[in-house]
Amino acid sequence: MLDIKFIRENLELVEKSTKEKGYKIDIKKVLEADDERRAILTEVEALRSKRNEIAGKMKGGKPSPELITEGRKIKEELAEKEAELDKIEKVCYDGLKSIPNIIFEDVPLGGEECSIEVKKWGDNHQTGVDHLDYAMSRDWVDFERGAKVAGAKFYYLKNELALLENALLQYGLSKVLEHGFTYMTVPDMVSSRVLEGCGFNPRTSDQSDEYYIEGEDLAMIATAEMPLTGYHMDEIIDEDKLPLFYAGYSACFRKEAGTYGKYTRGLFRVHQFNKLEMYVFCLPEQSKEIHDKILAIEEDIWQGLGIPYHVINIAAGDLGAPAAKKYDMEYWSPVNQKYQEITSCSNCTDFQARACNVRVRRKDGSVDFVHTLNGTAIPLARALVVMIENYATENGKLKIPEVLRPYLNNREEL
Repeated sequence: MLDIKFIRENLELVEKSTKEKGYKIDIKKVLEADDERRAILTEVEALRSKRNEIAGKMKGGKPSPELITEGRKIKEELAEKEAELDKIEKVCYDGLKSIPNIIFEDVPLGGEECSIEVKKWGDNHQTGVDHLDYAMSRDWVDFERGAKVAGAKFYYLKNELALLENALLQYGLSKVLEHGFTYMTVPDMVSSRVLEGCGFNPRTSDQSDEYYIEGEDLAMIATAEMPLTGYHMDEIIDEDKLPLFYAGYSACFRKEAGTYGKYTRGLFRVHQFNKLEMYVFCLPEQSKEIHDKILAIEEDIWQGLGIPYHVINIAAGDLGAPAAKKYDMEYWSPVNQKYQEITSCSNCTDFQARACNVRVRRKDGSVDFVHTLNGTAIPLARALVVMIENYATENGKLKIPEVLRPYLNNREEL
């Protein structure tokens, strides 16, 4: 969420960023609603002051009929104005949360096709094995029974593929611990406040990815980023404790709405998968440097696995609401002969922290909002796709990268 004062003082910038991100929002109407809110608030505060004045006069003796009548009238007017204030405050809040974060100056403008490659690593393989055919032929995955018990795009992992998933998790975990992250398991559900605080606002109503719990103020998480964002909600963190590095492991649940035309075969895009996510709370002046650090960790993980990839600076039209800048790592798929997303990392500046009220107390006593960043370490279902496409051999075995062997009893192939 952006600061209303910032919006007023930087209206042209906010309108431009909002438009470049593909959101159609009348920001001036949000400001007009805030003007109305402030006017009503002034009236409410005046009535409250008058009410307190009358209450003071009623102490210590029997109040006059005129004073009682005036007090009753003020009470009725105040109740009416407070109701108006509650209504306009909701309008203002809804308007503010609909406005996406501003973009950094080095973010490319345009849609998805305008994202810019900033680096490349590895030699692209030209031949590979389809992961779904390969896994099903070896009885490693069962989508049919997954659909029977939960519906389409749910699945069971079995035998060596389930063991490989665990090995990938252990490898990714070793990497993030090496870089000083605190490992956490997290709730698989969050409240609406946390969900909204994360800023996952779809551009249109048919793009919402979340599964909601009927009759509860809860939603299944789409990423550990959600509960990690809320971890320090309504807290003030001392400056000398920042930055805080967390690695959250969780199941992730997504409807995958709005993904028409994207690659969805097998395990690549499913409704439930496990993921190890990096998350950072830091000082505003640290966030750009830490964004580069998170990307470097992602690259280290995938270079260790020997997977060719490139990194792209995501264009404004493909950025979500909370991100001011995002890098995607895309691995080279020898099966589809193109790059496909495997990880991302985003700098959300103070957008999420403001909505979740996560602040820092500076050494001089002043209080400011922190910056938050997130990045994928290992998306496990998609990582299995990558492993099969790149490491299935002609003899039908799956070669195991050296970094994973310690987690598979030092086996060299499956």
